[in-house]
Amino acid sequence: MRILLHQLRSEQLVFWRSREAAIFIFIFPLMLFVLLGSVYDGTAEVRGRSFPVADVLLTGLMGYGAANTAFAGLAITLVLRREEGLLKRLRATPLPAATYGAAVLASTLLVFALQAVLLVVLGRVLYGATLPERPLSLLAAVAVGTLAFAGLGVGTAALIRSSEGASAVVNVIVLPMAFLSGSFGPTELPRFLAAIADVLPLKHLLDALQAITLEQEPVWEQLGSLAVVVAWGVVGLAVAVRRFGWEPRER
Repeated sequence: MRILLHQLRSEQLVFWRSREAAIFIFIFPLMLFVLLGSVYDGTAEVRGRSFPVADVLLTGLMGYGAANTAFAGLAITLVLRREEGLLKRLRATPLPAATYGAAVLASTLLVFALQAVLLVVLGRVLYGATLPERPLSLLAAVAVGTLAFAGLGVGTAALIRSSEGASAVVNVIVLPMAFLSGSFGPTELPRFLAAIADVLPLKHLLDALQAITLEQEPVWEQLGSLAVVVAWGVVGLAVAVRRFGWEPRER
């Protein structure tokens, strides 16, 4: 446990000292929420009912934050560390691989937890968003989603060969997925785009989060949506088990 806590502290120090990571992973979703909340007001229709647009955006950006932090952030971090030779050097130390992985995952969860709290505070203070009436259900759904996207992040890192291409690859995946899933507000999609959105993990995570935050449903009524999210995470882990390497590929 002492080694895990020490490595977790190191991961946090590295994250917050990297201005690029802090801005892209932590600040960007908060900035998007402030900008979108300033542009849109009134109500938005979700799941056949009208809700305050601030509540809808808060839920959407919380889902986007989970994907951006756990999927994009983790994938980019692992690729950069692998290609810089850091992962290879870590393997030569007494630090167990499982402990390192647990510390990286815990650091990711900690960053997103802080981000989620700030999203709720900003929504409440700036736009009068409603506070979640089922915080434990929301916490459980968000934790499941974040862990699943972390699995996808590791799997994606295993497939990306170039450190220069890491950011481009994950952004090409995350931003269209967020738009199609409704993270930036409800959209009327053509039928073929709606069909694509229906299989995306973020769409199913948002369905669960919206049911919990907007309609006050308990998390156990969202097991179907969360099962799809978990299935995506398992696929990512399966890819990681087969393809993930600790040594640089560019050299």
